[in-house]
Amino acid sequence: MPLFIVRHQHSPGTCPARDPAKGVNLLNHLSRASAARHGVLIKAEAVARGSHSLLVIAEAADERVLGAYLAPFREAGQVEVTMATSWAAVVSGGGCDASAMDVCAALLDPADACQDAIEAGLLIHRVHPLNGETSVPDLAGGAVMPNGRFYLRNHFDIPSLDGDAYRLSVGGLVERPLSLCVRELHNLHAESLVVTLECAGNGRSFFDPAVPGEPWGLGAVSTAEWTGVPLMEVLERAGLQSGATELTFRGADSGLDDGHGTPVRFERGLSLDQVRETGALLAYEMNGEPLSSPHGYPLRLIVPGWYAVASVKWLTEIVVTDQPCKAHYQTEKYWFHWVRNGHDERAPVELMNVRALISSPDEGENLPLGETAIRGVAWSGAGSISRVDVSLNGGPWREARLLGERRPSSWQWWELITRLEQTGPLIVRARATDMAGRTQPERAEWNRLGYGNNSIHSVAAHVT
Repeated sequence: MPLFIVRHQHSPGTCPARDPAKGVNLLNHLSRASAARHGVLIKAEAVARGSHSLLVIAEAADERVLGAYLAPFREAGQVEVTMATSWAAVVSGGGCDASAMDVCAALLDPADACQDAIEAGLLIHRVHPLNGETSVPDLAGGAVMPNGRFYLRNHFDIPSLDGDAYRLSVGGLVERPLSLCVRELHNLHAESLVVTLECAGNGRSFFDPAVPGEPWGLGAVSTAEWTGVPLMEVLERAGLQSGATELTFRGADSGLDDGHGTPVRFERGLSLDQVRETGALLAYEMNGEPLSSPHGYPLRLIVPGWYAVASVKWLTEIVVTDQPCKAHYQTEKYWFHWVRNGHDERAPVELMNVRALISSPDEGENLPLGETAIRGVAWSGAGSISRVDVSLNGGPWREARLLGERRPSSWQWWELITRLEQTGPLIVRARATDMAGRTQPERAEWNRLGYGNNSIHSVAAHVT
């Protein structure tokens, strides 16, 4: 609904609050419940002491509806109504003096999506496309991340798909091409998987020298319970023809990208062997709720163990072929590019690197002398976590206790209970090792696009 700023002004001699009955009547009229009955949503209100003025921020279908609600205030003094917008809308629109955006019905309103992310507590890096990370302390808690605080990574504006009209197309080298609606997908055998997703650029801002791309800190990672249909079950229903070895997954999101004069779609590919190995899922629920638009409604691919670029959102097409995917985001982006011994080398971004993060203490936190708990989370794409080691002020590595059951595709909570015996600076470091024998490096190898930075995490605190 449109947003308005209302300014009511009355003279000192006619201040309605001096009359208890008038004051109470206006107070009741200004209540959220009363406003809602008039079709108005009060976002905030305030009175500057001694000014005899009232400021209200409200939403209403139009100025006529708001005007009817404001009738008692007009009787008590002057009322000035100004069309307004949110700070999120100003930023997403390009400035305070930019004209209102004409948002296509096929897209989620960028201002609304941004506002929701801000209110959920995400740190916003960009509005077009909307990208925001979870704060590291917010990673602490249960086995999964609440949906609103799950990090957001988009390449284009967010599609707003009609679930009733939605169809998933499965074609190419199949015996029986499929066109599945949401109801048909829900009627198939369902499974639930707890899976950690991490953006391949998580930690990019810590590479030196700096690299291009979204300047992620350490919070472009989250875990959720995903419910949906095993991808292999859908492929078996379609029937794979002889020679079928590769799949291309197409999302509904598209737009312009560097080096391309025409819009490109977001597409990624997997081989059939990779689909079988990962147990990929066509997910329609996230933590027991239908997917939201920012997270891929009504259907997304989940590829356990792989960086999240493989988990295509707003999935509309699966094409089975005998050739690897040649799409832009498969062949031009999401590759490690190294310079080794004077030679260029590259490898595709696939399995997540092993990594541990410290969620407590927070950077700059003051800790008291005595017993304290060092806590955090660790994960890997190559298998479950076998151990996490912690070092204090450059001292020996001490093994932390792993909490809860080990899951191969989900993060692992850990803690170390220790005693702080001396005041002053405290440097806490943590490194993880997975069941495949991979251990975090002191410093991840620099690469041109800033992917896979799993350098040992270090937090500077202070003991008081």
